[in-house]
Amino acid sequence: MTSFLCYDTIIMKNIHIDHPEDSILNGNLSVLDWFVNDGTISTKIDGSPAIVWGTNPKNNKFFVGTKSVFNKKLIKINHDHRQIDENHQGKVADILHKCLDNLHPTTRIYQGDFIGFGGDFTFCPNTITYDFPEEVNQEIIIAPHTYYIADKDLRDAVAYPLEYELESDENVLYWQPKVTISSERDSIIERCKFARQIATLCDFPNDKQVKKITKQLNTCIRGRIDIDDITLEALAYDNNVDINVYRLWKLVQSIKHDMFNYIERFDDVECYLEDEVCDHEGYVIVNEFGIFKIIDREYFSCANFNRVR
Repeated sequence: MTSFLCYDTIIMKNIHIDHPEDSILNGNLSVLDWFVNDGTISTKIDGSPAIVWGTNPKNNKFFVGTKSVFNKKLIKINHDHRQIDENHQGKVADILHKCLDNLHPTTRIYQGDFIGFGGDFTFCPNTITYDFPEEVNQEIIIAPHTYYIADKDLRDAVAYPLEYELESDENVLYWQPKVTISSERDSIIERCKFARQIATLCDFPNDKQVKKITKQLNTCIRGRIDIDDITLEALAYDNNVDINVYRLWKLVQSIKHDMFNYIERFDDVECYLEDEVCDHEGYVIVNEFGIFKIIDREYFSCANFNRVR
């Protein structure tokens, strides 16, 4: 069993991380290389909201905020408590006030998921409930996962996966669960070869069609509709899209599910979804061929879609 420790760093903008199966709908097969090559793996934590903090390159002042610090127009960067009250309200404002009081200034820019306020051992920031083995004494808990480099403006920030641990202190618990994945994945390699063969039969849709297909598939997941051969044939007919594209999507989804067999987690925090013990929401793997998330969509994404906010 080997841990993915380093790789030729992939540079990325602050963008949404795709599911592997969705990425092949337009004919881009790079995910098949991604499946079989080493990189770094991290745990995808179900926290909320996303917290961004660090030094603003525009004025060299410490700031806290949400992902809205990267907005192109309505930018919400908070250097003090007054700006937090001007830019945010309710629970998000309360969280940012605590973050401003407790996060230490740093020359870098970090992003992490907010887990909760200290003084307890059970936290439910979003959909999953996290049960820590003992009470957390720090003021706040954050699960960091990304750092940014920005030359002069946060709007031009470039994201990098966080490959090292941040050191917790008396005010902040940085939670970064350890996880490894085996480099020996022979069955994945063989299945990816088969997927390439299927891809040669596909007449791939255009970008407009891909958006519609992705939306329909998410609707099926949200509605707990079994995406079987009958459903795929109906979707293919409705969109006038080659059925082989949908079959390839289903195959890549099953390869993603097989990846769970090679992942091993090392942490003592128990996870619950609707009072049932579960695994973490998923994992993120980054290598030279891209960055994708491994999530059981039918389980976790469906729960997220249908959660009462």
